[in-house]
Amino acid sequence: MSNDLHLETTIPFASSQDVYEAWLDSGKHAAFTGDTADIHPGIGGKFSIACGYITGETLELEPYHRIVQSWRTIDFPEDAPDSILEILLRDSEKGCLLELRQTNLPGDQVDLYESGWVHYYFHPLIRYFSKKPVFG
Repeated sequence: MSNDLHLETTIPFASSQDVYEAWLDSGKHAAFTGDTADIHPGIGGKFSIACGYITGETLELEPYHRIVQSWRTIDFPEDAPDSILEILLRDSEKGCLLELRQTNLPGDQVDLYESGWVHYYFHPLIRYFSKKPVFG
């Protein structure tokens, strides 16, 4: 069984810049997830989300297109290395195309995180940006 995830979704009403900024901004991240987020932006910036359930560090950034972070939850075995999360963003006529790649997950937790990304991130991002006011 692979210890990797590859998921894709479209976030309507959002640009790649919108999603990139929401991912890396404590206030916006908390607003779309409905949970706590303490994110220090920039390469080398540490983050803690969901009251410390998720922690990590930003490793690479390509503004508005790519985010790479080390990522782990308190459910990882103590001796397990961090997983690597890569978020790829592209603008399309339908909104922001979000591609998520996560490697090096504990093997028995892959299905849990796959459903977690959809339930706690993809659906909330879609709801968050569908409520964004549109002018003009």
